Amino acid sequence: MGQMITTTLTVNGKRHTVSALPDTPLLWVLREHLKLTGTKYGCGVGQCGACTVHIDGKPNYACLNPIKDLEGRSVTTIEGLSPDSSHPLQKAWIAEQVPQCGYCQSGQIMRAAGLLKENPQPSRQEILDYMQSNLCRCGTYVRIARAIERAAKEGAV
Repeated sequence: MGQMITTTLTVNGKRHTVSALPDTPLLWVLREHLKLTGTKYGCGVGQCGACTVHIDGKPNYACLNPIKDLEGRSVTTIEGLSPDSSHPLQKAWIAEQVPQCGYCQSGQIMRAAGLLKENPQPSRQEILDYMQSNLCRCGTYVRIARAIERAAKEGAV
């Protein structure tokens, strides 16, 4: 067993100090140490996007970022996007009835938020290209694209 390290990072606007093994993925720090379970474990190897969070404002896979690399960094999870689900993307997700099983949805929404931050008025093709790294086993891709378009029209940045 390795040596534990102590890391301080900001998660959803609050500073946290956690002790973990250096290679512990951010995903497990969020879920197990901080009890933020909105970020989901999908594949664990950065192939599905279910664990997408923002690190310093950009979408990243929580499963691929070890805690040793996150000292002083800022992380936003689905819980931090909007504590009361009032973010325009979350409202658009509901209006467009995007979720089927719902498992990938927090990662999808966090990826979409990254897109709209970079490009507030993306075309349908830009949405499809940007979102292609996040998988949905239920195949709700058309509804995902419609929700992003709706949120963009409503000014979701």
